[in-house]
Amino acid sequence: MKWILIFMCFPIILYGQKKSTRKIDSTSYYIQLANFNKKADNYKSSLAFSQKAYNYAEATNNIKGKGEAMFLLGTTYFELKKLNDAIETFNKSANSYSQLKQSTEYALCFYNLGLCYMNLEDYSKAEFYFNKAESVYDKLKIDASTFLNLQKGILYMNNGKNDLAYKLFSVIISKDDSNDIFKTKAEALYQLGIIEKKQNHNNLAVNYFNRSLLISSKDENLDQRSKILYEISSTYDKLLDVKKAHYFLKAHLALKDSISHLNNMKLDVNDYVDFKESERLKEIDQMTKENLAQQRTNKFAKLISILAIALITILSLLSLSLYKNNIIRTKSNVVLKEKNFELQIAKDNAEKASKARAEFLSTVSHELRTPLNAINGITHILIEDNPKENQLHYLNSLKFSGNYLLTFINEILEINRIESSNIEIEYINFNIKQLLLDIKNSMTEIAANNNNRFVLEIEDQVPEMLLGDPTKLSQIFINLINNALKFTKNGEVKVVVKLIETGDDYSRINFAVSDTGIGIPEDKQETIFESFSQGSIEINRKYGGTGLGLTIVKKIIDLLGGDINLKSEVGVGTTFDFELDLLNGKKEIVIEKGSLYSDEVLKDTFILVVEDNKINQMVTKKMLDKKEMKCFIIDNGEEAVEILSKENNYDLVLMDVHLPGINGTIATQKIREFDSKKPIIALTAISLNENREMLLSFGMSDVITKPFDPENFYRVIANNLI
Repeated sequence: MKWILIFMCFPIILYGQKKSTRKIDSTSYYIQLANFNKKADNYKSSLAFSQKAYNYAEATNNIKGKGEAMFLLGTTYFELKKLNDAIETFNKSANSYSQLKQSTEYALCFYNLGLCYMNLEDYSKAEFYFNKAESVYDKLKIDASTFLNLQKGILYMNNGKNDLAYKLFSVIISKDDSNDIFKTKAEALYQLGIIEKKQNHNNLAVNYFNRSLLISSKDENLDQRSKILYEISSTYDKLLDVKKAHYFLKAHLALKDSISHLNNMKLDVNDYVDFKESERLKEIDQMTKENLAQQRTNKFAKLISILAIALITILSLLSLSLYKNNIIRTKSNVVLKEKNFELQIAKDNAEKASKARAEFLSTVSHELRTPLNAINGITHILIEDNPKENQLHYLNSLKFSGNYLLTFINEILEINRIESSNIEIEYINFNIKQLLLDIKNSMTEIAANNNNRFVLEIEDQVPEMLLGDPTKLSQIFINLINNALKFTKNGEVKVVVKLIETGDDYSRINFAVSDTGIGIPEDKQETIFESFSQGSIEINRKYGGTGLGLTIVKKIIDLLGGDINLKSEVGVGTTFDFELDLLNGKKEIVIEKGSLYSDEVLKDTFILVVEDNKINQMVTKKMLDKKEMKCFIIDNGEEAVEILSKENNYDLVLMDVHLPGINGTIATQKIREFDSKKPIIALTAISLNENREMLLSFGMSDVITKPFDPENFYRVIANNLI
């Protein structure tokens, strides 16, 4: 069996009849040959010459030569998509350059290592090597930020950090087209288009792709132009512009055919280059065969022995490793099953704890409403009974405390409803400008208390009619504006509404609420949206509040698909802003004015009150007596069904939802079987699993929430009597 080893050796140059030789086996010579073959896409020869250059540099202890040879070898492996081989050779090149004075070649080693890990989708290592390259360039005082920022931007995109990537790409496209930067600029524009396309900002994406295509026309990079054409086509397809989508797709396919044709031409040329190179190598080998034949023969037997011993050793180690791995795998599977079982138990326990917490808060909030109804009701009755002047102060304080406690309970219940996903988003037409104007008008008195100027600025471009959930938007604005007015004195509170982007069926709108108040310390800004969190104990004592308003705001904004931002400086003021995508409305809204009623409607009416709590019976009776209404009180649902089935003397029924025996909803269903017209109003401290629509579905005419707001209590009764 013959082994043919091809070595590059000394060429023989003849001058006349004298034979003189000189060494061509130098590092720089082989690097030149490797570069030539690489440019001709003859990668096989390029790899061989790069390796020869390294071997010669190692033999002559040429550190720079080893670095250059390994770098060239690494770039060839990278183009051949052999990324692990490329990483190994670039590391060797960097090790060689690290022994020399720092240079751009040293920085390029780290840059190419970053590219290799980018292709392997190991983004943490990629970022590490890009940072090392940047550090070397900084020491050399070379501005390499453009192409480093491009790769970092792509890296951030792959990690889902689109905002950071957007900033880096924006810096690149703002630069001039000098010094071939247009290649990097074209790629940055292309990546910006990809970001906007993923976010469904298709018009903006097309703009970026077109600019990238225009700049890339300066270069001969057909692959880049081809992918840009494809993205433009697919984006127009999403915009339903079929004609343009077809046009750019056709251009993409034509360019792909051209690239394929050029690649076939390169293959033909490579075959020719390989043939010529092979002939030249044969000539050189022929000159060195006789000198190396004896050396090969002596080494052959030794090599066979070494290989046999190595093979036996490797097989033995492999068998031992497989045996140990099998034992380790068996143990690992057992441990993994145990851990999975523990995780499943922990998950179940966490879900049970979350459910128990929700039920606990719902129950506590509900149970607190019942005695609170008595407190607020009795307070209202006492205030209406012309108390002494020295008693009025205490009664007003009691009323304030009751209202504060009611607000606190409502906010806890609202957070609980959001976290338990027991809340739905409505999509109804509303006038955004009218909504904000109504909120402003309702808070004029609060603004005047602290001598504040309340300003509302809405851009003309903001559409009036939108489709969304005005109730939840009102909750957001009321909480933010109320906070701004509370923490500002002798200053200004401003609400600014701007149109950011508009599409065929939606508008992206930015809402900002700013004030010139006390501001929020920097160390408190990260926790300000957490439950029961305020700036400090002193602020809580001075200004009051539950610390739940901003928690509700953030949770509602998250529910609507937005993200709230905070900017604040102590003593200067605070700004909260958020953006929402809202559908465009399509019809004008007629705003219904609240129904007015007269006490004459209530007078001498006969009301059946179904309530089991004795204090609530007393409060309800007193409130009805106040308007000269007559009432009959019972404490269970069965008796209510029996009385109404026999008598028809009652004008209206006030039905408590939670009753002993059958509850108010079941009693109402039974009553509706024989009386479908009599007004039945639900009295309830609405809990987590209750809502107005659910109660109405049982046949109830309306709902009054405990604790009663007296004005609302009378208005609802009057409307149903009418």
